[in-house]
Amino acid sequence: MTEIFNKKEMKERRQSLRNQATDTEILLWERIRKKQVLGVRFRRQFSIGHYIVDFYSPKIKLAIEIDGKSHDRESKREYDSTREEEIKQLGINMLRFRNHEVLEDMDGVVRKIETAVKTLTVSKDEPAKVL
Repeated sequence: MTEIFNKKEMKERRQSLRNQATDTEILLWERIRKKQVLGVRFRRQFSIGHYIVDFYSPKIKLAIEIDGKSHDRESKREYDSTREEEIKQLGINMLRFRNHEVLEDMDGVVRKIETAVKTLTVSKDEPAKVL
């Protein structure tokens, strides 16, 4: 089977994205790192296939994306839609937040992440639910 997670050829790009994190990525990372959300570990700038997601928990197959103004362009919305669909086809769930949500309602964002974590960890015997 071909490796799809954190491919070596994408390492430099992942590192560059971590080093150039947006303010909203930094703020959210401070709230979800070190297993702060119900004991679930998230990783930053994690590659899945040929895409890189902002945050990912391999244990529960949950990706989190933060969208800024650039995601308002039609071409970017189409790209995001295709990207999200391809990632979901791998059995990975995706949560998306807008920059303003993170900046204006961080507690609400964290609650939504907690809800997703609870949903995805209810039973390991059940297949993951697509959010």
